[in-house]
Amino acid sequence: MIEKSKSDAYAKAGVDITAGYKAVELMKKHVARTMIGGRKEDLGGFGGLFPLDITGIKSPVLVSGTDGVGTKLKLAFLMDKHDTVGIDCVAMCVNDVICCGAKPLIFLDYIACGKNVPEKIADIVGGVAEGCVRAGVELVGGETAEMPGFYPINEYDLAGFSVGVVDKDNIIDKNTQQEGDVMIALPSSGVHSNGFSLVRKVFDVENVDLKAPVAELGGKSLGETLITPTEIYVKPMLALLKEVKVKGISHITGGGFYENMPRSIKDGLGVIINEKDVKVLPIFDLIEKRGGIDRRDMFNTFNMGVGMSVIVAEKDVKVALSVLIEHGVSAYVLGKMEKSQDKVVIK
Repeated sequence: MIEKSKSDAYAKAGVDITAGYKAVELMKKHVARTMIGGRKEDLGGFGGLFPLDITGIKSPVLVSGTDGVGTKLKLAFLMDKHDTVGIDCVAMCVNDVICCGAKPLIFLDYIACGKNVPEKIADIVGGVAEGCVRAGVELVGGETAEMPGFYPINEYDLAGFSVGVVDKDNIIDKNTQQEGDVMIALPSSGVHSNGFSLVRKVFDVENVDLKAPVAELGGKSLGETLITPTEIYVKPMLALLKEVKVKGISHITGGGFYENMPRSIKDGLGVIINEKDVKVLPIFDLIEKRGGIDRRDMFNTFNMGVGMSVIVAEKDVKVALSVLIEHGVSAYVLGKMEKSQDKVVIK
């Protein structure tokens, strides 16, 4: 029996394989939540299985995405809160996959730690499972690696990988864009999972009370605000794709507006945005003020309150906004597409 597997020599080197078995047992209930249609899979095999249903798809194309949580994990360590960073990990991957028009199907996680504390690992995976439920994907497997001497004993890294599918004819094509099209903003939940090296420097998070209420944040604490998980846009976007022709989607991550939006914009066109129309969240105003950061640098580093942008024809704006709002997204018009050598112009 694998449960009887034990190595005293390995334990003396700092790796407790029995802790790994306990972690797997604790995470099973979380993984079960993500099984589509109630399908059950036992953990512990060498590969994650998923039956691919391509009914109605003429030319299936697999789309994959991989990412991590980055230094936002430092907040989790400082706050000893590990049940939400998994949502961030899922979000960073599936939000990228949906930008092609693909439906994310599966997710795998990778956790590397200095010491395997089963309860902590189960909390992390619990967050991953919650993210999978929000995205409608199945957590088909993962890996936990105990690496003493490589990672500090109380720290870990977290990364993930997602695969989706789209019909070749339905892949988002930015070349269909034309002057007069409209960019719609999907609000973010906060800083999401990018720019935290700068955030940590601005607030000196290791030496500040993360639980103290902050007036500029409406009385919420800095820690609570910063650790808010990344919004997952999969279900609202899948609903939108069924109703209107989407001409471009951008996931606003590291690099902010100026790096991410151009990826979804046709050459020769640019989105013209009035800065006053951007619904900037209070946390970004606070970062700018405390850090003395130039406004353009803010828009070139953070999402500034816009987690995803979508480009549609002007005639489809009303329907697009209605669909997104119906699915819980407070979407709004962000800007218009015009002929421009600069793909993003913020006035």
